[in-house]
Order: sequence, then structure tokens, then C-alpha cells
Amino acid sequence: MKRKKILSFILVVFILIEGILLAGCTQQRSTMNIQEAHAKEAITLLSNGKYSDAYSFFNSHVTSQISIAQLERIWTSILEQYGFFLGIVKTDTGVILDHAFVDVTCDFSISGEINIRMFFDDQDLIAGMQILPVEDTYEYTPPDYVDTNAFYEVNVTVGSDKWMLPGTLTIPKEGGDFPGVVLVHGSGMCDRDESTGPNKPFKDLAWGLASNGIVVLRYEKRTKQYKQQTIEIENFTVQDETIDDAIAAVDLLNTTPEVNHSRMFILGHSLGGMLAPRIATQDRRISGLILLAAPTRHIEDLFLEQMKYLNSLYKTPDENDTSLSEIENLVKKIKTLNISDKEMVLGAPRSYWSDLQTYDPVATAKNLNVPLLILQGGRDFQVTMTDFNTWDETFSGETSATLKIYNSLNHLFIPGTGRPTRTEYFIEGHVSNEVINDIVLWIETQ
Repeated sequence: MKRKKILSFILVVFILIEGILLAGCTQQRSTMNIQEAHAKEAITLLSNGKYSDAYSFFNSHVTSQISIAQLERIWTSILEQYGFFLGIVKTDTGVILDHAFVDVTCDFSISGEINIRMFFDDQDLIAGMQILPVEDTYEYTPPDYVDTNAFYEVNVTVGSDKWMLPGTLTIPKEGGDFPGVVLVHGSGMCDRDESTGPNKPFKDLAWGLASNGIVVLRYEKRTKQYKQQTIEIENFTVQDETIDDAIAAVDLLNTTPEVNHSRMFILGHSLGGMLAPRIATQDRRISGLILLAAPTRHIEDLFLEQMKYLNSLYKTPDENDTSLSEIENLVKKIKTLNISDKEMVLGAPRSYWSDLQTYDPVATAKNLNVPLLILQGGRDFQVTMTDFNTWDETFSGETSATLKIYNSLNHLFIPGTGRPTRTEYFIEGHVSNEVINDIVLWIETQ
């Protein structure tokens, strides 16, 4: 089933539930904390494949319209659209037209945060559900290392025709002939700030670097700005997802009068770091690469490793066996390319996985004649020291590469303590000042 059909199916089902079944709601509101607990428990049961138990939380109006098997198909369709369920981030309660609801903000591997809104009747049973995007309502507070008087920002458009992307140029005020940096996103549907909860690592980078005399260009990722259109691309690959737009961003930087066009750099984070060498092979105007948490291994292997780690934190051994077995089967399908033309595996079609099978970021970087800055957070469980060690083994001793580990930083290059989890991504923080300073000093030497 195509992703667009999956999405349509989900929306039809939830609109049906909301439109017909809210008759089961009354103006009398039950205690919110009970409804909040029921909403969280229902989502937890669905995520663990306990559909019969989850079904018991719905009222008779819902159960008269959908069966347990249909509820399972709805949840499976959500997973196919948004990725694997990674956990509940938070809950909020409210009332619409006297109908009490609970918003359960869930974290999925592909889409990031998604709200599942559950309406309740006066018996504290679920009377309807709706999927909603998560609005960015977090107020951004600049880190101490940012001097907002040192730069200004201009709204720009990256690319042309059907893939025009809104972007932001951050330009130092004093002087000119500045080095320029294009920020390239990680995986998923990222905005120009790579927003994750209250954290905006790309905004930190843009403002931090611009405070130190560097022009920075960031832009909305294509899969976020044109979600439905990218789903419809035939033979979709990372060229469509990332590379074409990164080159279009270099085009724009190359026409920016404040930029020294012989000093233009790509800064790639996570997937963007992995693809940066491939971008540089297609655009010789790039003067150097800055790789933050750049994988050296295949994406599916990283994902399996991440899920094993997260399951070890949150799940019982029995649950581990069930969920990991499913993921391992999907990884095998990717490895063997046992994927039909219309099938999506871990959110991507066969063409995507086939393209990446032959790509080696380390070997590609080795063949480039550009300097590299490779940075790694020691608390990163998504792209780990295994990947950094491969970079280090390959480039150790070479004057063209600078490598550094920050022991206290996570995948977002934000400081933390203790065993890392995804939960900390939703605690406000900022990209480390040390990282900003190291990038600035490295660019100054190029």
C-alpha cells in the first residue's frame, strides 16, 4: 500500500470516528487525570500489540463501528506512515464544545512528534480519536554565546519550480567577504531549525556561527515542506530527499554578495553528515565538510541498534523479543531488497534502500580533496562511537581531517548527564559553546 493511501485511510477512519461517535460524549466532564491515564494506557497497549486490551478503553459507539482487527490495522497504518513508536513525550487536556479530550504527544521514528487526540465520554471511555500535527509552540531563548546585535536574518527561497523551499540566511552585520555554511538536516521531516521539542540545534548553530562572522543558510527539508509530493516521487532516493536541495542551497550561497565564494562549506548532521561527502562529489564549489554525528554504517543497522538500546531502557524482556523480532525482519528485507514496488519498509521504498546499499561515506570522503571536521557526542546513542571510530581509523594522522569527541554531548550536541534517552531531547538546552568555537576556529584556518 502506498504511503498516500495509508494516510488517506487513517484520516477517513478517524474522521468517521470523530464525526459519528462523538455523540457518545456529553457535556458532563469526568476527572481529567483518569482520562489522561486511560489515554496513555491505551496508546501503550497499542504500541505493545495488545489490541484487545486497548479496545476495552473505547466506548460502545466506537466498538460498534470498528472491530479489534480494524483497530490493529489503524495502528499498523500509523506505524507505516510515521515510523516505529518510540514513546510518549507528554499529555495535555482540554475541552472542545463541552467534549473533554486528551492530547497524547507521541514520538515516532520517521515523523518525530505527532499528537493523538482522544475524546472521552462521561464514563471516561474513548469516544473518538484524531491525528494532529504538533505545533511548534516553544519559545526560543538564545544561548549565552549568541550576540543578536552581530547579525541579521533574511528570508530566502532555496531551489526552484516545484521544490522551492523557504529558508533563512543569517548574515553578520559588520564587514563582508564572509565564509558561508549550508546546514544539511538529519533524517525525518525536519524544519530549518531541526526542531526537536524545545530544542533548535540548527538555529543555535546559525546564530552562534553568525555571531562569529560566518554566513549560515538553513531551510525547510523537502520531506517536511512537500510531504505528499515526495511520497509520490517514483524511485525515491536520498538524491530527492537531501542532495538536490543541498546543492540548490550552495547555488543560493554562491549568489549571496556577502559570502566569499571560495570559502563555502557543508555542515551535515546525522544523515546530512553521512551524505555530505556525496554532496561534495557533485559540487566542486564546496571548500570543506563539517560532519556532526555522521554515520558510517547502513541506516537500517543503526535503527536496529537504536531500538535495541531503547527497548533495553523501557521494555521488559518479553516485549523486547516481540518488537525486535519485527524490526529484525524488516532489516532483513532491506538487506536482501526483498521489497515490492509499492511496499514501504521503515518509511522508504525499495529504490531508497537499493541506492544506499552501494554508498560508503568513508570511502567517498577519502577520495575527496577537501578538508574535514568530524565531531561526535560521547553520549550519542543514535550514531555512536562505533561510527566515529571508523572515521578516526581512516583519517587519523591525516592533516586534511580534524576529529573530536565531546564526552558529555548527545546526538543534538547538547550537554547532558547519565544514560542518554530520547526524553532528554524534550528538555530545553543548546548546542555546546565548545562545538560552536571549534567550528569557527576550523573554518578560520581553511
